[in-house]
Amino acid sequence: MIIDLRSDTVTKPTKGMLDAMMQAKVGDDVFSEDPTVIILEERLANMFGKDRALFFPSGTMANQTAIKLHTNPGEQVVCDKYAHIYNYESGGASFNSGVSCRLLDGNQGMFTANQVLEAINPDAFYYSQTSLVEIENTTNKGGGACWDFNEILKIKEVCKSNNLGFHLDGARLWNALVAKNESTKQYGDVFDTISVCLSKGLGCPIGSVLIGDEYIMKNAIRVRKIFGGNMRQVGYLAAAGLYALDNHMERLNDDHTKAKQIGELLSNLSYIKTVEPVETNIVIFELHEGVNEKEFVQKLQENNILIISMGSNKLRMVTHLDYTNTMHEKVLEILTSLKF
Repeated sequence: MIIDLRSDTVTKPTKGMLDAMMQAKVGDDVFSEDPTVIILEERLANMFGKDRALFFPSGTMANQTAIKLHTNPGEQVVCDKYAHIYNYESGGASFNSGVSCRLLDGNQGMFTANQVLEAINPDAFYYSQTSLVEIENTTNKGGGACWDFNEILKIKEVCKSNNLGFHLDGARLWNALVAKNESTKQYGDVFDTISVCLSKGLGCPIGSVLIGDEYIMKNAIRVRKIFGGNMRQVGYLAAAGLYALDNHMERLNDDHTKAKQIGELLSNLSYIKTVEPVETNIVIFELHEGVNEKEFVQKLQENNILIISMGSNKLRMVTHLDYTNTMHEKVLEILTSLKF
């Protein structure tokens, strides 16, 4: 039994999801003729109270499209130093859109409205023009932390007063909604564009969706084409998304519970230096200086437990759909038994 805690992207479709995929009605989506894709896009647009939604093969492409839609070359995006668009999208902001990132020193990947205000460049020709603010909820590198929605509202006011776009990288927004008992409509009212992932917490094999107002989304399909993201009979994948929205949302609480239990156990182990606060399904922890990171990962691997290293003696575990109660008991047992 392999216990894979490297990411919530390692899940396999459930039988119910596979059945839904195989029964999907499909068409050529390049001609906007795939009925299942249309249903998924309309459903998500309605959930967030937005005009349009567009299906993408990846969250990175959805985020990069949003940046392209909001900016012109030479402009600047304000984001946290931990932001996925800066750290894990292969420099796409500069490569695809010709923009730079103004990095804020936030807390667990989250910053304040005052920090945004201070980061906006003066209106002078020798500064890059600040045009977009981007946040990530939950924060990946910040340990699955959830934003305070009141702070998001304050940032929105700064964006509105300074004519800035506001984009949400909601790769794990579903986790935040469940953990904080918030609604999609709340987020739709605040952000100009929102990307949501279907292949992380919801367990789909592939897919993200970009959601937004008509004025910003009208060119999204053109940018997706430029990026090579147009697809044909993709309704088989959209059907997985529809199934996940119906069947895999509430169970996210189970992932959160397991992650918190892992975090609590790690906090009491002698070889652990610190554990980031656990709110959702991500556990980030740091080993004591005397514990070799590679040796630790190897010992877990010898017990068929896979986790990911983040460098500097920091490691990450992510709970997910395929992480069973039996696996969870095994992980707790092995963590407790390790000696360093």
